[in-house]
Amino acid sequence: MKLLASLMVIACVATFASTELFSSMAHLETALYAEKDIAVAIKDYIQEEEKRLDKLRRIAEDFSEHSEKALASEKNFLANPINAYLYMKRFTLDWDKEVAPNFKSDPENEVHKRIEELKGYLPTYEDLKGAVTALLRLQDTYQLDTNHLAQGHIRSMVSRSMSANDCFEIGRLAYQDEDFYHTAMWMQTSLEREEDEKNKTVPRTLVLDYLSYASMMQGNIERALVLTNELLALLPHHTRAQNNRNYYVKLLEDQRRKERRRGEDGEAEEIEDQPNEYNTRPLDEYRKSEEFQTYESLCRGEKTHDYKLKHKLKCRYVNKNNPLLLLQPAKEEEVYLDPWIVVYHNVVADHEIETIKRLATPKLNRATVHNSRTGKLETAEYRVSKSAWLKDDDDVVIRNVNRRIGAVSSLNVETAEELQIANYGLGGQYEPHFDFARKEEKSAFRDLGSGNRIATWLTYMTDVDAGGATVFPYIGVKLFPEKGAAAFWYNLYRNGDGIYNTRHAACPVLVGQKWVSNKWIHERGQEFKRPCSLNMDE
Repeated sequence: MKLLASLMVIACVATFASTELFSSMAHLETALYAEKDIAVAIKDYIQEEEKRLDKLRRIAEDFSEHSEKALASEKNFLANPINAYLYMKRFTLDWDKEVAPNFKSDPENEVHKRIEELKGYLPTYEDLKGAVTALLRLQDTYQLDTNHLAQGHIRSMVSRSMSANDCFEIGRLAYQDEDFYHTAMWMQTSLEREEDEKNKTVPRTLVLDYLSYASMMQGNIERALVLTNELLALLPHHTRAQNNRNYYVKLLEDQRRKERRRGEDGEAEEIEDQPNEYNTRPLDEYRKSEEFQTYESLCRGEKTHDYKLKHKLKCRYVNKNNPLLLLQPAKEEEVYLDPWIVVYHNVVADHEIETIKRLATPKLNRATVHNSRTGKLETAEYRVSKSAWLKDDDDVVIRNVNRRIGAVSSLNVETAEELQIANYGLGGQYEPHFDFARKEEKSAFRDLGSGNRIATWLTYMTDVDAGGATVFPYIGVKLFPEKGAAAFWYNLYRNGDGIYNTRHAACPVLVGQKWVSNKWIHERGQEFKRPCSLNMDE
């Protein structure tokens, strides 16, 4: 472009000078100067192109080194939430800022077309936002320190540390959602990391601008004023900061005036010992509930209940008088007695798991939940995973696994739902829920025509490095994924009433991959397998 502009200027000068150079030696000599200028213009163009190509070469080498290192990692590189966030940012914000400007926007260029084609496999801005949401969810659930995360530390695991800009972008996305709690946390960390950076990755004034406003929205007016004064010291003519400072000063004056008035009225003692917690996590009514607090505690591995019948729990081999289990009985471990929750160890082989994952992967779609009002399936923020359904006809492995579930559970799986495969992504979770339909949910499972879900069979198809437990908040039970093991429990009493203590949740996956398969077994077909009791209350 620069070369073209230079040549156009030279052409215009030559046109105005003369169109018949051969008729004047003086004008003909002028052409030599034009030739010299063309040479300079071409050399300048080559120099700019070489700079661009050198940068592209460095970008290509960086991409190659990064991908090779990640693919060679023994564990899934992107299973670490910090790595995943930085990867999403790499191909969205960083791409648009650092990479895209170095490509010529020629849609017919073969390289351009190939890159555009491959970009369809790369993360989008929606993925970036989802990664940040997941990271903040993990931070809250597992009470992770912001500075430790920025340094690349998750418990005992270490990944690449974040720059001031990386932290800033997390805070900025939280700000866009009006989540000033996380905005303040991450902007403060960005500010601290900016101080230590030799090559600055984000302007300090920009971080101060966001942090001061977030502090004000959190109620910390004094902190907002201090930060705004620092911003104005760096940019004295920053109009918004000037207006904000005047506003904060007025707020503080009004606040002190009210405090003096209270003191004069003898009310000072009432507010004297009140805590001044500005950066507290905002919670809606449900997240303030005992159930949700217990759920998060269990996810962290904390003990929430004292189970007095623990000494009565047993481990045993069982064959249920079923021919399939005579040579290889199931390893049954009782976890809880009422409701009866058990774990069967080594019940699914590794080769079966790999087959199931291979069959399910191309069918994975965002998991849905039943809307109790409409009876329809829809996505929800409290369930973050992808799922697929597999039936007996898909592969002999599916048929064998379903038969084994029927044998071990002693229930009829002919009327059960197809095998559901779930893969939990970054921060994947499923908040507390029931597997069975309650009496007011009259439309649930109506289309299946097989009654309510009498029991749940949950197979863990991977170990999980951290997080991802199945927890029962009402009874304090927590089951951490163990590859090849399966959890089993009844959702209904023999009289058909729901067992409310089976309310459970899938904790967010902190580090690692989580694959599970569910088999929901229904009432129809169990008349002789699990008959009604003579006791009406059972």
